[in-house]
Amino acid sequence: MTGRIRSRLAATFLGVLLLSGCSSNDVATQYREGSGKNFIAGNGTITEVPMAERGQTVEFDGISDAGAQLSSTDFDGQPLVVNFWYAGCAPCRKEAPDLQTLSEQFEPDGVQFIGVNIRDQVATARAFAETYGVTYPSIIDADGGAALLAFSGVIAPNAVPTTLVLDAEHRVAARVLGRVTSPSILEALINTVLSEAP
Repeated sequence: MTGRIRSRLAATFLGVLLLSGCSSNDVATQYREGSGKNFIAGNGTITEVPMAERGQTVEFDGISDAGAQLSSTDFDGQPLVVNFWYAGCAPCRKEAPDLQTLSEQFEPDGVQFIGVNIRDQVATARAFAETYGVTYPSIIDADGGAALLAFSGVIAPNAVPTTLVLDAEHRVAARVLGRVTSPSILEALINTVLSEAP
């Protein structure tokens, strides 16, 4: 598959994902509000997947906001928290400090946080990280959408922001669809995955 075709498929898939998170009534309501926010907000729904029902291992990679190649396989055996975001998303800005705090809290336990920026280029993503004190890496996924596509058919990030908790085998164990409004909830989801370790 050529890069151009892959990019078109990714863009189409991204559009479907962002719209599929809400019913047509939700989209219409947001349009009528005239907020101009340009994103489909999640409603904070939390989905947990029992160990026996988790799907396949998800592998994803890309170039980070620091310009380095970053892959989920760099963190084999470690739980991951993957946050889909972009700088112009108001809920993403609101949850960023909480995600940073949790990333620092769980770093000694081997939990790796990774952002996936679905819209911005490096300069914008770096400015966001500096403004909000975010130190964990983000994959810049705007051009190809490969990281986003890796989750298709699993538990997709149907809104922005979406946060996925992956277990040590990198299977999706939980999803927060929309802003993480209560850090204690994400903390509990991460602790559940940590408690599964042999």
